[in-house]
Amino acid sequence: MDDAIESMQNAEPFSRDLVGSLAKGLTVIEILAGAPSGLRLTEVAEEAGLTRAGARRLLLTLVAEGYARQEGRNFLLSAKLLSLTRTWLGGSSLWAYAEPIMGEVSQALGESCSAAVLEDEDVVYVARVAGRRIVSVSLAVGARLPAYCTSMGRVLLSDLDTAELARFLEKAAIRANTPKTVTDREALAARVAEVRREGYAIVDEELELGLRSIAVPVRGRTGSVVAALNVSTQSARFSCDEMRLTILPPLIEAAAKIEDFLALQ
Repeated sequence: MDDAIESMQNAEPFSRDLVGSLAKGLTVIEILAGAPSGLRLTEVAEEAGLTRAGARRLLLTLVAEGYARQEGRNFLLSAKLLSLTRTWLGGSSLWAYAEPIMGEVSQALGESCSAAVLEDEDVVYVARVAGRRIVSVSLAVGARLPAYCTSMGRVLLSDLDTAELARFLEKAAIRANTPKTVTDREALAARVAEVRREGYAIVDEELELGLRSIAVPVRGRTGSVVAALNVSTQSARFSCDEMRLTILPPLIEAAAKIEDFLALQ
């Protein structure tokens, strides 16, 4: 009896120390985590048991702090949360699991293998295994590159519907990085549509002269593209046809292995 009384007494000051708004914010994060394509304000409020005003304040706070983003009327989690989770896990994240798989691709080809997600107008690198050979672009986890002129970016953009892609291209800052960069928005939309049909993207010296890359999608349990996986190389080492023949098969196999892991989550 004395132990029970003491436990109740100890619980009372603990409950007074809890921050209700933080608990509600964490609930909203969990709800958004279960909806990769995003949710509207009303949907979040209903699922969280909040008023529209309360849900709106929490969502806008998450956006302001970079943990979520707003696309039209939808709210989605951002890559910042992935980076935070990766830090906390200390290397036990999905991409820590994926890196040995990516390492096999890199070792077999002698080229770098990377993974990225879409964040605003850029791809954000979430994993990278450097190749034995040197490429002029130096990248690490957290690096950003424009989505419109990169193979991983076009793979990620291929998961957008026509209207979403049109909105993206309309607001994107597009410039010619090289004489080969595709800058016409209609032509870019056609390139992305081709990636959607073929299931992979090759970008030939559009980001930097002498640099080619090929990328494939990594799909989650719902079939949506959650990340892109690529191999980059110097144009002198592989032609585009050689990339399709030599690099694409192991890249597809690696993506499938990562998807098998995602299916268990």
